[in-house]
Amino acid sequence: MAGKDYYSILGVKRDASERELKQAYRRLARKYHPDINPGDSSAEAKFKEINEAYEVLSDPENRRKYDQFGDRWQHADQFARAGRQQAPFGDFSPGGGTSFHFTGDNLGSLFGDLFAGFGTHPGQPRFTEDIRSRKKALDIEYPVEVTLEEAYHGASRLLSFEDGRRLEVKIPPGVKDGSRVRISGKGRQGRGGARGNLYLVLSVKPHPLFQRSGDDLHVEVKVPLVVAMLGGEVQVPSPKGKLALKVPPETQNGRVFRLAGRGMPHLGNSSRGDLLAKVNVTLPTSLSAKEKELFKQLGELRPAR
Repeated sequence: MAGKDYYSILGVKRDASERELKQAYRRLARKYHPDINPGDSSAEAKFKEINEAYEVLSDPENRRKYDQFGDRWQHADQFARAGRQQAPFGDFSPGGGTSFHFTGDNLGSLFGDLFAGFGTHPGQPRFTEDIRSRKKALDIEYPVEVTLEEAYHGASRLLSFEDGRRLEVKIPPGVKDGSRVRISGKGRQGRGGARGNLYLVLSVKPHPLFQRSGDDLHVEVKVPLVVAMLGGEVQVPSPKGKLALKVPPETQNGRVFRLAGRGMPHLGNSSRGDLLAKVNVTLPTSLSAKEKELFKQLGELRPAR
């Protein structure tokens, strides 16, 4: 295969799955993004290569053409027709497939032959549109990392693009790992001036307190032994602030309380998940003499079985 090897650029095998391609792209895009490497021209060039490779390989049809024709995959349909009409241009690979090799000169000649006779008259150009100049608007995927709090409340980011553009985008509440937010008409500009779409590919940073499961949040709550035994009120952390939780008497360690509607927003509507608070009973330390005496009395009243 002549030209760029998109698989090598992304560091994946030729049989890599869609998920492996996406993971490789996200990892490399973060590493070489211009915002992470300001003023580093080599990182910027690498970032452009990574985007180019992923744009092709993430599209199943384009990937199939690339696997057969290499970095001239955009002309695959014309090559295939040429193979049927002009055998001298082709050779047969050991696997039974046909591969085609063109120089710049015979490529232009080939396009002329392919379009000869279609709506032309003597003295006029043989074709009016070169395949290589057809307009194509390109979509862009842009990886964005947010905190759990930003995913809860929504956020904004100022993005920088390889063509020098800067764009402020809004990240809606409720995004999660793998969420894709489409921003119409803000992708790469095609040759005719039209732009594709911009897709924000979201990832959410791990949080030291909360574990997320869908739109539900899980959190551990420290409950003093006395409160667990006699009942009382404790504070439960949430992304929106602390919430009061009434703990009934004789609450056992590990019990989970569900606070309905206090979890993450659901992306795209006003509903919310739940906050699940798991009790972690804390035992007293540095007991005074009187406290020790009281625990001794309790032990006599409730001997171990």
